[in-house]
Amino acid sequence: MLTPKACVIGAGPGGYVAAIRLAQMGVETVIVERDALGGVCLNWGCIPSKAYIGAAKLFDKIKTADEIGITTKDLQVDLAKMKAWKSDVVKKLTGGIGDLLKRNGCRILMGDARFTAADTLEVTGGKDGTVIVKAEHFIVATGSRPFDLPTFPVDGKHIITSTEALDLEKVPESLLVLGGGVIGLEIGSYLAKFGTQITVVELSDQLLPGTDSDLVDVVARNLKKKKAAIHLKTKAVSATVKNGRVDVVVAKEDGKQETITVEKVLVSIGRKPNTGNLGLDKAGVKVSDRGFIDVDGQLRTSNPKIFAIGDCVGGALLAHKASKEGLVAAAVVAGEKDVYDVTAMPGAIFTAPEIASVGLSEAEAKKRGYDVKVGKFPYGALGRALAGRETDGVVKMIVDAKDDRILGVGIAGANASDLIASGALAIEAGLTAEDVALTVHAHPTLAESMMEVAEAVHGKAIHIFQPKK
Repeated sequence: MLTPKACVIGAGPGGYVAAIRLAQMGVETVIVERDALGGVCLNWGCIPSKAYIGAAKLFDKIKTADEIGITTKDLQVDLAKMKAWKSDVVKKLTGGIGDLLKRNGCRILMGDARFTAADTLEVTGGKDGTVIVKAEHFIVATGSRPFDLPTFPVDGKHIITSTEALDLEKVPESLLVLGGGVIGLEIGSYLAKFGTQITVVELSDQLLPGTDSDLVDVVARNLKKKKAAIHLKTKAVSATVKNGRVDVVVAKEDGKQETITVEKVLVSIGRKPNTGNLGLDKAGVKVSDRGFIDVDGQLRTSNPKIFAIGDCVGGALLAHKASKEGLVAAAVVAGEKDVYDVTAMPGAIFTAPEIASVGLSEAEAKKRGYDVKVGKFPYGALGRALAGRETDGVVKMIVDAKDDRILGVGIAGANASDLIASGALAIEAGLTAEDVALTVHAHPTLAESMMEVAEAVHGKAIHIFQPKK
């Protein structure tokens, strides 16, 4: 039996961060992982997808380089070789996490974890056989997994999830993306650059439901340039594998059905929490009817000795949210008076181009009763974007008209995931649009767009014409 002060269940970006911080604070810690250190994010999600997306962006840049006087011939994609490179990236990162855990004094235990009592965990299936862990505190960080559809049974070959899509060794000739959300469009965007014919089927009236339509429009235009077929307000009815291809029946809003035949189908309709087999009832931990764990502002569950973080508690399913929650939970376990108090939680979507946002969208701000001012600034007016052939994009800032305080920032364009950090800092610090406008930004950079959009809020942007109202 192991008797640490703390035990973390799950070694993804929430769990391993919590375990390292606990160890840094002198708390004896055991971390349990079922599959691989780094969780879905590092092994089958964030990192593998960004490796492929980065490679696809490079391929696309080279393919069109004749525009700037660089001629290339016989450009090809060796996806099997790229997969090996991707796997090496993952191995380096996950190996680094294992090293950090060990050097900080964390005990790593591989296997399936299940509560047998409010303070006791049984770990099975690992090299150490059955191990009992009795701890003062537990942090549950078990993440999530893809939703499945009975009418679209995943076989891993013809009908796949993001896991298989990020492990391909051959560029598919055609792919139907079932669900126009983040995961589906990220994967669809990178494969479209490699030449795959993409079809997107989305039940709602826009791609990336819940995302500002001004930002989504930029991505939709880019997909159409890549000859993608986009079916909105369309329901996927069934899929039949026949002669190595998949016949997908879809139904339009008016009820009319159509059959689309593709090489592969990617099922990406959302994710559900990994909480069903943890024995949480025996630990006195309450979950919602959707399986998410209920927590308070310190990430405590209904059992005050057990905390939960990351995807399994719901909200935005983001790696960096899980990491922040892990730091808060670790601090509380270590005896500090910390609380999860985040005003600005940024989100990034690695489509082509990227979308990133933080704070309130224009629609959300108006729904909450704010009188808003909105500024927009196009990438096409940025010298750096022109020089880098990355003019397809827009930056948007939403401001409270009453006091000029920044309520939200949205970006669709190159490097949006990096640029959004300044928006998050501005909102978290309670800055105004004037504060940002008065801050000198280096030239020539994409970051200048933040200064320009802050000026645009007040009709004073220099590099676009804004007629006086």
